[in-house]
Amino acid sequence: MSSPSHSTPRPSVIQLAIKEKSALYAAYIPLFSYGGIFIPTNRDYQLGDSVYVLISLPDDTQRYPIAGKVAWVTPSKAAGGRTQGVGIHFPDDEGARTLKLKIEEVLGKTVTSDRSTQTI
Repeated sequence: MSSPSHSTPRPSVIQLAIKEKSALYAAYIPLFSYGGIFIPTNRDYQLGDSVYVLISLPDDTQRYPIAGKVAWVTPSKAAGGRTQGVGIHFPDDEGARTLKLKIEEVLGKTVTSDRSTQTI
């Protein structure tokens, strides 16, 4: 029996350690319904690619595993000197809901700030 040539590649694993609240603010994507995060990377991703992200937050020893999808790509040499990377859309699951609440708790009122970020 031959295996199909269009098999789905395994999702890549990315470890993202966010050390500062300002970096978390710049990376968090509250516009996505379940939340999301910007990940700086030189790797080429396509919209819809599955990625498995282990996220560490400032002053938190826990790592949060998220099986997300690439929702947008910032290419190298992007306009405005934006950092190359991908925006990951969190899934609708308990782990992502916990992480979204934790991020919004860490950021507090700055979630609604109009300071510029790496995101949309």
